[in-house]
Amino acid sequence: MSFVPLEGPAVLHLADPPRDSEIEFSGPRRTLRLPMRGAIPVLTRALRADDAHASVALLSAATMLAMKYVAAGRLLRAGSGESWSVGPLAADDLDRLRSLAVARAYDDIGPESAEAIIRSLLDAVADTMTRQPTRPVAAGSAPSVASGSTKSADGTGRPSLADRLARTAREHTPEQELPAEVFLSLRIEAPEEQLESGTLSIVAQVHELDVATHVADAEALWLEVDHGFSRKARVSASVALRKAAAVWPVLDRLLRRQVPDRIVLQPDELADLLEHGLESLARIGVEVYWPRGLRQELTPQARVDVRAPAGAVREEPLMTGLFGHDALFSFDWRLALGPDPLTDDEMTGLAAASTPVIKLRNNWVVIDPALARKARLALAKHKDKPIAPVVALRAALTGEIDFDSATVEVHAGATLEKVRDRVVDAATVSPLPAPPGLDATLRDYQRQGFTWLAELTGIGLGACLADDMGLGKTITVIALHLHRRDRGLAAGPTLVVCPASLLGNWEREIQRFAPGVPVSRFHGAQRDLSEAGDGFVLTTYGTMRLDHESLAAVAWDLVVADEAQHIKNANSSTARNLRLIESAGRVALTGTPVENNLTELWAILDWATPGLLGSRNAFRKVWAAPIESGVDPAVARQFAQLVEPFLLRRRKSDPGIAPELPPKTETDQLVGLTQEQVVLYEALVRESMDRIENSPEETRRGLVLALLTGLKQICNHPAHYLRQPNGRIKGRSEKIDLLDELLGTILAEDGAVLLFTQYVAMAQLLERHLAASGVPTLFLHGSTPVRQREQMVDAFQAGQVPVFLLSLKAGGTGLNLTRADHVVHVDRWWNPAVEDQATDRAYRIGQTRPVQVHRLITEGTIEQKIGELLGRKRGLADAVLGKGETALTELSDSELRDLVALRTPHG
Repeated sequence: MSFVPLEGPAVLHLADPPRDSEIEFSGPRRTLRLPMRGAIPVLTRALRADDAHASVALLSAATMLAMKYVAAGRLLRAGSGESWSVGPLAADDLDRLRSLAVARAYDDIGPESAEAIIRSLLDAVADTMTRQPTRPVAAGSAPSVASGSTKSADGTGRPSLADRLARTAREHTPEQELPAEVFLSLRIEAPEEQLESGTLSIVAQVHELDVATHVADAEALWLEVDHGFSRKARVSASVALRKAAAVWPVLDRLLRRQVPDRIVLQPDELADLLEHGLESLARIGVEVYWPRGLRQELTPQARVDVRAPAGAVREEPLMTGLFGHDALFSFDWRLALGPDPLTDDEMTGLAAASTPVIKLRNNWVVIDPALARKARLALAKHKDKPIAPVVALRAALTGEIDFDSATVEVHAGATLEKVRDRVVDAATVSPLPAPPGLDATLRDYQRQGFTWLAELTGIGLGACLADDMGLGKTITVIALHLHRRDRGLAAGPTLVVCPASLLGNWEREIQRFAPGVPVSRFHGAQRDLSEAGDGFVLTTYGTMRLDHESLAAVAWDLVVADEAQHIKNANSSTARNLRLIESAGRVALTGTPVENNLTELWAILDWATPGLLGSRNAFRKVWAAPIESGVDPAVARQFAQLVEPFLLRRRKSDPGIAPELPPKTETDQLVGLTQEQVVLYEALVRESMDRIENSPEETRRGLVLALLTGLKQICNHPAHYLRQPNGRIKGRSEKIDLLDELLGTILAEDGAVLLFTQYVAMAQLLERHLAASGVPTLFLHGSTPVRQREQMVDAFQAGQVPVFLLSLKAGGTGLNLTRADHVVHVDRWWNPAVEDQATDRAYRIGQTRPVQVHRLITEGTIEQKIGELLGRKRGLADAVLGKGETALTELSDSELRDLVALRTPHG
């Protein structure tokens, strides 16, 4: 190289084809023009020349890059096919090329020009090296250098083109420029004779760290066969092998060999590779390559369809139709090769195999031991296994079913597909005509709801009608009762379980809309079921809880749970005892299917259609926790699709639902605190927070709840908090002052008002205050006897009394109080859905006047701040899905202090 001037500029003279290009080296005493074949060795060594010109350094670096691509087989036909170029270039390659151009640019050559020179030189080097004096390249073929094999592709033993190119590249590349860092992969080889014995061979391979396609068998490094790597690569390969053996000890056998070429895997070692080795090796970046076809995709499939084996007994409550107690569904699990399930004989052969290597449909296949075990389990315990209808339906709706602690794809049989389609379309089928005996004209949405209930109960499924309060859920159920008798589907009476305050409403509605249908009450000391007949029996949740055994002795056609939020706690005695009452169908009625969290919805739907959503714990894990945390919106959408067929939700605000309803106006009425309230409020916050911040976890929750309750009572009135039943009322709370103003205006306009408070003590205080002011009132609370409740409702509706005081829990559901055109919420409930229900006592079908809703809120207090949290919970209730409010008792100390601290109006 000493005769070539390197201290002067070097210029690339391009030609076509590129291999005919030349490089001109200029020095102070001579100029030398070399063909590419002569210039390549000069440029590969020029990197070590400290005095080389910047242009020489650019061409030298580009030549080294070209040599790497040639050694890796990165070559493409160019032009008319008579020359070769480097390619294809991935994004990383282009980045490397541009970085080189920026690094090697100099005064006369900027980065763009340098990049153009590099690209041209890459092709010139590639075309030159493929034209070494060797056997000609076949037309249309591409030379490949990604091999360390010592045999040609045709098995003749002559050096292949790939070997010759690799050797040429190495001969022109200094040892220190060859790659020394490698990573490991493993190749499976499967000769026929080994497959017959259930064994396979595993071969170690090494890859260049930066050019993964430059690969050679590890043995080539030890035997020093042409491989294109530095001698130091052997050390790197040894380190990689030891690391792999540490995670999959079978590879220790490779390390113990003088040349770590290959080992034969016995059946138990192959099984260990499939079960444990592949995952462990993948974690450290070691891939395992299998021969084509040997690892064909075997996927689990499950098939579910209707069957009715003789003598089958169903554990769930009796239901009629396709989901009756004598109708069972068969479950069949098997593997599929592509889209085709294995036959019974193939499944039997797979289950009986003693090695992971089996012959399947004239091809050798390697089966994961876990799949083989499942095949054995399926044949032994689950072939045509009967499963409960609701489990089959859930599988048909979701496309999945649980099997052996895993979720597998499920295919519904033809009959089950029809059932699924009927369930999914139940809410959209053409509405049924009103049944004979119904003395009413159903609105369109009521006919649709009645049809939906008839479809689901007709095939033995339960449902939850979750319309807004006041949209006529009662008349819809009456129509269903009459329809089932007209169609000959009913066998027994209909049991309605409801709050005590609704017994009279149900009795009046049945007598009004279904005259002649027997209706009786199972309530009070003299309750009796002897006259249940074929009509309606009405009972309360309290009576049902105490006397469920008597109710369970009757063969009911339908059981209706009105205000079904009473069973939202599945562990309560009310919910447990209601489940013991069997029937042909179950209907849940509620305006608030979700009040606090999705587990409440699970409790309601699991009563209506047991097993639909799985166990409570499974439901919390699979659905409720991801949805309420908001982590994955897709889960919420999937859940909505699952429950939508069984949950019909219509709102007054929906188009066409109740266009005759007058407008509703909601107003937050802000009031301040009196000086007495401020002192009580701040003292309670200070003392309670000191205790809370220093309390153990087991007592903290109770202290927080006590604080929140106390603050809300202070906001209502000091006498409420201080437990002064006879204390002075006027002048101590701006809520009372505002209420007096509101009532004065309302009564002057001949209006009527509902006053809701969650505290009986506050209602009693208001009752005493209004009586002293000469305002007549009625007061309904949880201890009011049933008959007296009905008399109160009738008196208010008749206009005998203008103000109805109600405790939120006792009077917030079921009552029809359309005489009122104003609703006042004296204090805030933690759940807006409960407030909405209370408002709907007045804002419901039958209301003809605009309704005004007033919420009394003390400014700067917890009442005002809690409104923001309630907004999020309203989103959960409205969508029946979503993110619930953070439990207040679980707030951190700083969050809690911020929530309860009193703020000035401008603070």
